[in-house]
Amino acid sequence: MLKLDNQTILLALAVAIGLAVLLQTIILLAMFVTMRKVIGTIREEAESWRAAVMPVIYDAQEILASSRVSLAHSQELFANSQKLLINAQGFLSRVSPKIESTASDVAEITRVLRRQSIEMQYSTLAIMERVRVQSDRVDGMVSNFLDTVDRAGGFVNNVVSTPVRQISGVLRSAKAIVESLRGSRAAR
Repeated sequence: MLKLDNQTILLALAVAIGLAVLLQTIILLAMFVTMRKVIGTIREEAESWRAAVMPVIYDAQEILASSRVSLAHSQELFANSQKLLINAQGFLSRVSPKIESTASDVAEITRVLRRQSIEMQYSTLAIMERVRVQSDRVDGMVSNFLDTVDRAGGFVNNVVSTPVRQISGVLRSAKAIVESLRGSRAAR
């Protein structure tokens, strides 16, 4: 029959603790490798988001700049058409009997200019609406990306902190066992 004295029990406990620490080290190494792959994948995803979002932002800036220029031109056109209308009315009041046919032509030009300025205003408003929609879209994409990065950070934190606490507990228990063993040898 096998003798179970203190040394045999301590040796069996040391072997069991060693195997447990070795197993936990292997598990932590596997978790570390997996986390590195996950972090690499997250970085690649972030770069792809950046590559997708930046052209949209640049396009939105260009559209906004061109819409501002178009709005300035339409305002200038509208102001010029108003001045033209005032001048035409003064001219017609002075020489109306002689150039009634010319007056009808000027009125037609004025109507066309008004219609074009209204169309330009509608076009400008449509462009501004598109810019707003694109801005909202970019904002949503950036917010979604930042939320994903935040969740990934929380996941990484949980995955890393749990094994570290477990290792710390195992090391403290091993230290306590070793100190208790030293204390029992010193007592002998």
